[in-house]
Amino acid sequence: MYFWDKYRKTTKLHNSYVCLGLDPNLELMPKYLLKKSNPLWEFNKEIIESTKSKVAAYKLNYAFYLSCGLSGLEALGKSIDYIPSYIPIILDVKVGDIANTMVQYAKAYFEYMKVDAITVNPLMGEDVMTPLMEYKDKFFFVLSITSNRSAVDFLKKGSLYKDISQKIDKWGYLQFGAVVGATNPKELKIVRSLMPNTLFLIPGIGKQGGSLSDVMSNAIASNNNPSVLINSSRGIIHKCDSEEFASSAAEETEKLRNAINMYLN
Repeated sequence: MYFWDKYRKTTKLHNSYVCLGLDPNLELMPKYLLKKSNPLWEFNKEIIESTKSKVAAYKLNYAFYLSCGLSGLEALGKSIDYIPSYIPIILDVKVGDIANTMVQYAKAYFEYMKVDAITVNPLMGEDVMTPLMEYKDKFFFVLSITSNRSAVDFLKKGSLYKDISQKIDKWGYLQFGAVVGATNPKELKIVRSLMPNTLFLIPGIGKQGGSLSDVMSNAIASNNNPSVLINSSRGIIHKCDSEEFASSAAEETEKLRNAINMYLN
């Protein structure tokens, strides 16, 4: 199934534009889970089970799994397999290299890990994108303007984020989306004007200080077709560090879903 098909099906079925970040941190999770043979997997399993009817997509940040070595990669694989097949899975890797290397990355992420989408660093240009385009049913979220403060060093300096946005629009919205940080209220409207049909993956709500109001006022394509996935990770999955962590995550996901939908009704 093509990424867009999954996106449309899940947003309609769950009435949700929430992209839940599965970024499990051993230091923040309930202590009793640390006694399990694979705490990351046990944590994710409970989170997925409690939120799978409330999300539009899941995003898994590769670093949180890689940092735990082989057990972390095992947890990543099990989590991908456990997510219902109709829900889009985004692997957050921010990868971008020469074409020969990108072929190998694409094979790993799409043929072996079997995710639906990845995040991409575009700074090495067309070489990064060309091998990805061979995977017609997959999707690529390209860094346009990120939510971190030091985005001002490069992406927000001059016209770089605008140049990248124009490239994303040129490459086509059927395969290419954009990572657009919620902490950039002035730029949100600009990048939407440059990418009118592009699907935006929007981090930065919550812990990073982004405003949902700014996002919904400036970043959605239209009320009937918002073309957004609003990501929240630690603010949901690590809201509670007791045995009620999964039910707490479900409650926080529901709150965000309802808050988003208030702007669309």
